[in-house]
Order: sequence, then structure tokens, then C-alpha cells
Amino acid sequence: MSDFTTSDGTRIHYKDWGSGRPVVFSHGWPLNADAWDGQLRLVAENGFRAIAHDRRGHGRSDQPWQGNDMDTYADDLAQLIEHLGLEDVVLVGHSTGGGEVARYIGRHGTGRVAKAVLLGAVPPQMLRTDSNPEGLPVEVFDGIREGVRSDRSEFYRNLSESFYGANRPGSSVSQGERDAFWLMSMQAGLKAAYDCVAQFSETDFTQDLERFEGIPTLIAHGDDDQIVPIADSAHKAARIVGNATLKVYPNAPHGLTGAFEEAFNADLLDFIKQ
Repeated sequence: MSDFTTSDGTRIHYKDWGSGRPVVFSHGWPLNADAWDGQLRLVAENGFRAIAHDRRGHGRSDQPWQGNDMDTYADDLAQLIEHLGLEDVVLVGHSTGGGEVARYIGRHGTGRVAKAVLLGAVPPQMLRTDSNPEGLPVEVFDGIREGVRSDRSEFYRNLSESFYGANRPGSSVSQGERDAFWLMSMQAGLKAAYDCVAQFSETDFTQDLERFEGIPTLIAHGDDDQIVPIADSAHKAARIVGNATLKVYPNAPHGLTGAFEEAFNADLLDFIKQ
């Protein structure tokens, strides 16, 4: 595991495993690169170079007061790619990380990008607005902000339930996985975690998705996602992105676990090998 320093002096921590075509993973809120460990190992064992960073304010990266916004997240990703001299990259983003991938392409283009994967991703926009009437009301996100501000430890403990679908009949998610979610979440700085709520909920990624310019894109989503509802995310994103394959996982939650994770892993490996 290594670090690099961005142009504004923020130290970003990342993992870099294996060799071959680079596959760069962006994690969801409020987690860190460890959330991708299973997929990092999978692709590295299959002849790819697996890379994942802790977003600024999260995990082992610095926790600056400034820069907790989607444009800076995307610029940090661009600087990581440049720092490592990566070309022909497969970008993979889950949840907020999917927004980070979309904004990276929107700001920096597809010159270094071969393919993209959006898993349970927030684009095109989560918040209900006049132009996005199917979105979630602002009160949902105000509740998240209040949970983070007032008692984030208990909030994250409770959030793990809907994140992994533990509140659904037949759920097989272990307490250990839910505990790991809590542990990663608690490593995110309070300021970064709070600020990021507006970024993943209010940002309109429509123009970013339009800039994918035909690169092969896998849009994968569980149809029982209680965090990022599929109707206002994956279904819309697939219509905007020109060369997209939509993969829907029946009864799957937001977080990767159990049979859902196994199915996604197989689809991810098949997609990046093509």
C-alpha cells in the first residue's frame, strides 16, 4: 500500500496489487478501499493490476477541511491515474464511487479509459428536483446528515441493515460484514462524511454520462437496492450512456454480499476480459 500527494497537498492512500491492464476501483460512502478487497484480489489473481484508493477524508487518506466535493474527488482520481502513469484503464465505481467515475470522465475525458463499470451507482441524480421528479426527497438526505452529525456510530450501525438488505427475509449477510461496514465508516472524518452527502445526492451527472462517448460500460444494480433505488439510477443511466450493458440482480441489496457478490464478481471478470 502506498500514498501520493495531490496538487492541494492532500495525501491519498491507495492499494496497488498485481500487474497487467489496470482496473481502478472507487469506493462508496462512507467506506474506503478495503470495501473492494475481494474484487481487488479477484482481478489481480486473473492477470490484471488492481488499484483502489481511500477517497480524501476517508480511511487512511488525509482529512482536509477543503475539497470534499465531487469535482475534487474526480481530480484526485485523475492525479492518481497520472501519478501511476496508467493507460487503457478500466474504471469501476460503487455508489458514490460511481459518481466519482462519471465526474472523472466528465472532467477529464476518456483518453486513458478503456471501459467503465457502475455498480449500484448514484448517477444520474438521486435528489428529487423539478427536472428529476422521480428522485428521493431532500428530507431523506437531511436525515442522513443529522445521523452523521448527532451520533454517527449508531447511525452507521443501523445503516448497515438496509445497506446489505439484512432487513429482508432470507438475508444471509453476516454480523461480521455489518461490523466491517461500521468500522470502515468510522474511519471517515466527520467533515468529509457530512459534506459528501450533498455530493452524492445533489450532483447531476447527466452531462458526465453523456461524455462516456461509446466506451463499453457495464451498469450493474440490485433491484432491491434500498440506498440507491434502481429506477432513478441504473435504468436512467443506461439510457444516457451510449454503449451500456445493464445487468440487474434480482432481490439484491446495495452492498456486495453473498450470492449477489458472487454473481457480480463473475460478471466483472467476464466484462474486463472481453
